Amino acid sequence: MFLIAGPCAIESRDCVMQTAETLNRLCYDLGVTLYFKSSFDKANRTSASPRGVGMDEGLRVLQEVKEQFGLPILTDVHESWQCEAVAQVADVLQIPAFLSRQTDLLQAAAETGRIVNVKKGQFMAPWDVRGAIEKIEQVTPYATKEGRIWLTERGSSFGYGRLVVDMTSLVEMRRYGCPVVFDATHSVQQPSAQNGVTGGNRAMVPYLMRAAVAVGVDGLFIETHPDPDHAISDAANQVPLTSMETLLRQALEINNFVHSCTLV
Repeated sequence: MFLIAGPCAIESRDCVMQTAETLNRLCYDLGVTLYFKSSFDKANRTSASPRGVGMDEGLRVLQEVKEQFGLPILTDVHESWQCEAVAQVADVLQIPAFLSRQTDLLQAAAETGRIVNVKKGQFMAPWDVRGAIEKIEQVTPYATKEGRIWLTERGSSFGYGRLVVDMTSLVEMRRYGCPVVFDATHSVQQPSAQNGVTGGNRAMVPYLMRAAVAVGVDGLFIETHPDPDHAISDAANQVPLTSMETLLRQALEINNFVHSCTLV
């Protein structure tokens, strides 16, 4: 079981490097493969809030993480023209949930030869991800067999300002032969719940994470920050960096137990 983790947005070099150093040391000690994640642009914001440092500066910081700690990098792309440049640094190109049906973006990401992590839109049924897979395989026919398509569950819309997680979605998406990831922090978002700003409830992250690992996932996605209450994005649902060791130890214990059982 691998981990995708890091601050939601690249706010500063110091924040990113501090987080990367802590996560790298922790994952090394626990034997967990880490993909460091942070976004250079938060283009899908509810309101005209700060978006990040931009692509050029963001890629420079992510390249420094890669060189200093030897970590593979995952970051978002929002437009087709970004893919080639981002692929020079990132090992995984992430398709944001709101863009998970954008054909040109999916195919441009696939054409780079990098892994493409498709975040299932809040508006999509788990079987709808088959469409995204087919679009990618139109330009890279062996992407699924080669493990270059990941599928991430991040909750489904439930009325206004709420998300719910259908754990059977994790099982449904496994049918397509792609690694399945559970996004434990975006799943506790409360969209537009704070006067046009997305809220959340990070206290629920451990419970959903434990449930997802018990169902069975290939990876976990957990956004974390040294001081999440003052983060520029997803402040309410990012996990404090100091809590990551406890979360990971719980996840590994459950994962090991599940894999030791004979399940029907």
